[in-house]
Amino acid sequence: MLGNIGRPDPLSLSHADRIREVVRANFELGIDIVIMVSEIECQSPGCPPLETVVAFWTDEGRHRFKVFKPMSEFDDDDLPWKWLRRSLLVPDDYFDACC
Repeated sequence: MLGNIGRPDPLSLSHADRIREVVRANFELGIDIVIMVSEIECQSPGCPPLETVVAFWTDEGRHRFKVFKPMSEFDDDDLPWKWLRRSLLVPDDYFDACC
């Protein structure tokens, strides 16, 4: 289930915008690159109640990573290292309910 369904909370929007900007800077992404930041409510046993999912698309394909905490707790130290960018590529045949 997605958090923030319907009208976005202005505070959540500012968290998403901040995360987008640090992701853009960390991976040296151009302004034309779409970066999606979502807060997901996990229903599976043992997973954190809220996760932050980040996805972006480049000429290489779709990149994705999760941080196991809400957007409001996302810290710059949660970013994967820049040199791991290619490892974030999602295979074309990969199926997940999110992003």
